[in-house]
Amino acid sequence: MTAVIHAAGLRKKYGDLEAVRGIDLDVMPGEVFGFLGPNGAGKSTTISILCTLLRPTGGTAEVAGIDVVRDPAGVRRRIGLVFQDPSLDDQLTGRENLEMHATIYGLPRAERHRRITDVLEVVDLSERADSQVRTYSGGMKRRLEIARGVLHYPEVLFLDEPTLGLDPQTRKHIWGYLHDVRKREGITLFMTTHYMDEAEFCDRIAIIDKGEIVALGTPAELKDMVGGDVITLRTEDGPTAAREIQALFALEAVADNGHLRLEVKDGAEMVPRLVRELSMPVLSVSLSRPSLDDVFLKLTGHAIREEGAASVDSLRNMARMWRGGGRR
Repeated sequence: MTAVIHAAGLRKKYGDLEAVRGIDLDVMPGEVFGFLGPNGAGKSTTISILCTLLRPTGGTAEVAGIDVVRDPAGVRRRIGLVFQDPSLDDQLTGRENLEMHATIYGLPRAERHRRITDVLEVVDLSERADSQVRTYSGGMKRRLEIARGVLHYPEVLFLDEPTLGLDPQTRKHIWGYLHDVRKREGITLFMTTHYMDEAEFCDRIAIIDKGEIVALGTPAELKDMVGGDVITLRTEDGPTAAREIQALFALEAVADNGHLRLEVKDGAEMVPRLVRELSMPVLSVSLSRPSLDDVFLKLTGHAIREEGAASVDSLRNMARMWRGGGRR
């Protein structure tokens, strides 16, 4: 099977700064592919190249079999985009937003009505299609953006934080719609997210750090990289406790939001030893199996929630470039 997204030796430099450093990547048709990385890792730059918003400094990239540099217009016709930053016209109805998008993408007039009706049904907005978007909830707006993103039959739908800022129940519903869209449209989903529980929905995940992909695999494969159990503890003096853990047990304890995390083979055996042998009281302790948060922290040294506004601002700029037709 031929990859629908293929990158080989992809690089991007800004003066002396190399934001993307030789990325190799293949995404297969129909996958839900997650792209995760700490702030400044090169995630936004890579996606911008794949969406034809930036030119790579080196290497090659193809989307739907089309070179992103040689034929950016061809790539754009074959992809859909759902940005975290709202981009709907809230003075128009949901149907009018879709009609405008269909016109821009040149859908034949005879086909527009049927296609708009179909995508509205997929995202459960048929009954509100003729209401102004300003009357929609945040979740309804996100669903309409998904409908707009797949209206022109794209092969790949890029999603920037598709459920950011939504409540857990709405996030769950959005994921239901996304999986329905993938099934009915035969589409590939390429997404970024801050929610590690959402990454569990991905078929495969790439973790990028300092411009390079440091891990790629299924959620289960990535969690196997941590192995054993994960202990999270809090003491009155984290740095001193970390040094003692290293000296006593030859284990590295990583600071994480006021706590320490460490990987052990047998957590049930280690927890009593920590409580007994550390020179300071253990104020709290928990034991768990590895999660994607643990994988992310182990590989990058950052907790996923530490990604700052700069990362989101970068992706918002990407959305503005797309809507404005800019490329550099």
